[in-house]
Amino acid sequence: MFVLRNVGKLIFGDTSKESMIDIPQGQLYLVRPLSPKGYSELIFKDAAARIRRTNQEFQYQLVIQRAYEEGEAELLDDEDGEDVESAALAAERDEKTFLLDEGLHFRSEIRQGGEMVLAWRDLSGDASDVYEFVCDNSIDEAQVQAFELTAVHCQYERKHRKSYQTATKQELAQFVFADEPPIPSASPVQSPTLRPEAVSPINTDTRPLTTRSTANSALKREKSPTRSTPVREETPTAAPPVATHPEARSILAEEIGELHLFDFQSGAFILQDAAVKTTVSDVGKWQYWLQIGNEDKDWLGQEIIADINPVFSFEYLSCIFNAYTPNGDAYSWLLRFKDEATLLRFQEGLMQALWEQLNEIKWNKAKEEQRDYVIEAFQDLTMEDAEDAEEEEEEFESEEIDDDSQRSEEYDSDEEEDAITRDDDGNVNSQLAVGRKGDRSFVVRGSKIGVFKHTPNNNLEFSTNISKVETPGGKLFSPKKVMLHMEDTSMVLQNEQEPHTLYRMDLNYGKIVDEWKVHDDIPVNNFVPEHKFEKDGGKSFLGLSQNALYRIDPRNPQMIADDAIKQYASNYGFSAGATTADGHVAVASSKGEIRMFKKEHRNKAAKTLLPAIGDPIIGIDVSANGHWILATCRTYLLLIDARHKGKYEGELGFERSFGKDSKPQPRRLGLTPSHVAQFQHETGAPLSFTTAHFNTGEGSTETSIITATGPFIVTWNLKKVLRGSKDPYSIKRYAEEVKADNFKYGSDKNVIVALPNEVNMVAKQSFKKPTRESIATPARFDRGRRSDANRIGTRDSARYKLGKDDVVNSPY
Repeated sequence: MFVLRNVGKLIFGDTSKESMIDIPQGQLYLVRPLSPKGYSELIFKDAAARIRRTNQEFQYQLVIQRAYEEGEAELLDDEDGEDVESAALAAERDEKTFLLDEGLHFRSEIRQGGEMVLAWRDLSGDASDVYEFVCDNSIDEAQVQAFELTAVHCQYERKHRKSYQTATKQELAQFVFADEPPIPSASPVQSPTLRPEAVSPINTDTRPLTTRSTANSALKREKSPTRSTPVREETPTAAPPVATHPEARSILAEEIGELHLFDFQSGAFILQDAAVKTTVSDVGKWQYWLQIGNEDKDWLGQEIIADINPVFSFEYLSCIFNAYTPNGDAYSWLLRFKDEATLLRFQEGLMQALWEQLNEIKWNKAKEEQRDYVIEAFQDLTMEDAEDAEEEEEEFESEEIDDDSQRSEEYDSDEEEDAITRDDDGNVNSQLAVGRKGDRSFVVRGSKIGVFKHTPNNNLEFSTNISKVETPGGKLFSPKKVMLHMEDTSMVLQNEQEPHTLYRMDLNYGKIVDEWKVHDDIPVNNFVPEHKFEKDGGKSFLGLSQNALYRIDPRNPQMIADDAIKQYASNYGFSAGATTADGHVAVASSKGEIRMFKKEHRNKAAKTLLPAIGDPIIGIDVSANGHWILATCRTYLLLIDARHKGKYEGELGFERSFGKDSKPQPRRLGLTPSHVAQFQHETGAPLSFTTAHFNTGEGSTETSIITATGPFIVTWNLKKVLRGSKDPYSIKRYAEEVKADNFKYGSDKNVIVALPNEVNMVAKQSFKKPTRESIATPARFDRGRRSDANRIGTRDSARYKLGKDDVVNSPY
């Protein structure tokens, strides 16, 4: 007799209540027909297969759960211990989950001798790799038919976001993969030698006559009185309808090239037309248009905006970019040109259109070095060689762990009604401040601030909640911005309704004790520490207005001394600032410019002005030693080496101006257009990065970068960026939008994440290389046990939802 290990209930609650259908007994194999690693691997000797719902509408999982002989589970429990951490580790090895998506090509077969098999693609392996669930002899054909038919319904609902009951027989038949090649036997005596065509998705004539798909007959019985067999043809992503071409006033570029479209199913670019005319035109009023077609067909019409996200590769003579339908769907296109000169002409035309659209200034009025700076920022960096690629793959494999190890216990059922998951006033988590001295993180939620302690084993432990952020006069407000101050003993806060005033909260008492009227005429648009790591508990810090950088000293009756301000006559739109450990300052603007101020001359003109690429900069960070500047734009990041080369080797742009021909080339860090298209295909939300940060800590070196967009957190490996690796980033997807994120102080191994209603610390190891599966599958985000708030996570993550009893307004 076999039983399912009961650890699943610890992690998920009673999973049987969530199951839609199951096959109670079978074996799970991973078959790699073409792999030198070995042909077949037995994953679970005894297991159950089931389909279950997730907490997202129209999203379902295929779950294979290991079974044990009676008594074996209890024996393993004794070995593992009784804590939640051990339970999570056990769950990792006892269950495999797969998002039910058409990319799996989920199907079934009945082989000679009556053996019944379920199979689906291993999306993280080679194209021919498949998982196989071989059903036990006690399972009858009707059970397998019903299971596959349920999978068809789930895939339809995921793709179309509506009930399968509205579907026609033909629409459901698209998810019956009857034309796949035969499922290879899981445990042959010796590995077969497969012809290349044997793994082709359109090899339809090699299926043995005795092999049949169970879903075909089940679908016919459900939808049609006839006996005709539904046939599914491969349906790659089709080009969307073409937008109306506005009349061109002038042509900026017109070239001939090949046109390819990214296919969401296969994850590859597919040739659409071997010869198209690509035209970049000015259509007036600072608007520009990209049109692609030939005499017989218009393929694409797209307004040229920042969201097209172009990436140029001179190694492959190509440009990849995104185009959008009126309802916001993103498609990724690739243009390939015959030679470098053709690509260069197209690049100059497209970049001119982008720059003029963003800046509303004619391209020829910009200085030549500024034009070169802009074009270089969008240049694809050198591709790594084969050895680098292998090394990078090994790094990803060594870093990745299963999401299942990132779980915590669910609430007890009798406590769930008391758990507050959303405030009655509609407030959600909005800001995150990560402490340096006291190992605390602070999360702003409306007029409340949650306080979380960092534990030695890299968990978050809920400490308390400051329930009322109010002025000394008793006026309640929701902070627009917060900053830890005076070695984490205080917090500076700003009320959006009072741009000339700041407040200081004493964190020993959890209440605001000072109100600072900074200046009657100069507003505070932003404020940052005077040094990246505060020195001697300093009380002064830096403020920014639209056109001024100044030092705020609460000990000074004037707050801003006359010799502590640099105010420009023009409104440069200063938007963000950051400081080095020595006190040099980088100031970014909504125009896209970056100014670099020397620490002793912050009241004078900037030493260096880096020109705008075009997009507004919404956030900025600087490495502690001042070597690197990291600027955040909405759809990409800019990484800039602030060091001089040549004569003044090693000196910083903060200390000495760059010559007009020696400004550093910005490295543009963005997601590949195909990943952007997949992100938007999955979420329907446009790309919009949160302020990016380096990992930081006194005495440590910056090695990683973190930001977020929608439900995705993205980290870049700095080493891979600097050596020019392709896709040097990894991701983690959640079911909800990420509101704020940052590294734990002093390390890049753990990330603190604030979702609308939850706070997490997760291991960076749990981030995945971007694939169709990792982009499509949200991380499971289970709730901590309210009755044990100080023990709410596994070794790699902790999360907590505020309950009614946690809202306090008392000293801590």
